Amino acid sequence: MAIDAVVDQPLEDPSAAIHRTRKTAMWAFLGSEVFFFGSMISTFLLYRNTTLDGPGAEIFNIPFTSASSFVLLMSSLTMVLADHAFGNGDQRQGRIWLVGTALLGTTFLAGQIFEFTEFVHAGLTIRSSPFGSSFYMLTGFHGAHVAVGVLLLSMLVFFSLRGRYDPDQGMNVELVALYWHFVDIVWIVIFTVVYLLQI
Repeated sequence: MAIDAVVDQPLEDPSAAIHRTRKTAMWAFLGSEVFFFGSMISTFLLYRNTTLDGPGAEIFNIPFTSASSFVLLMSSLTMVLADHAFGNGDQRQGRIWLVGTALLGTTFLAGQIFEFTEFVHAGLTIRSSPFGSSFYMLTGFHGAHVAVGVLLLSMLVFFSLRGRYDPDQGMNVELVALYWHFVDIVWIVIFTVVYLLQI
């Protein structure tokens, strides 16, 4: 009887196991990223007042960076909508929201490049002081993550347009969504520590 009970139990869906494994791997990756960003934020806090008579936080344009931050945070909303659309099998609507998310991320990156250019003209470079080095390393590292996210979003749109959609793609969208939300949350911390605490 015990043997029959074991035999009668349904086998686990292989796709569910793959889903769980991928999600666990993504969470593990994001957990490791927390340590990277944590160390960089700690380094910035250590050197935030070490400007060596060069420009410091006084050159920050808080209103401009606040607007850029709002753009990035809005991209989390469009990412949620994209994930929801793909989950419901609506590829067309999902692509629209993915493109919107990528455009918002690109807008944020363009704003960051403009901001960096202004800072360099004001004399704040990665070599000007420990403050400058830690600032550019932290914000640049985050910007690189946003760029990777935009690339992943673009790939999802491309694969969907080419008709290479399968049940796993929904999982891919979910994984990219996790990554994107993580990047947005990290920026909230960076914006608070780097910009707002300097006021």
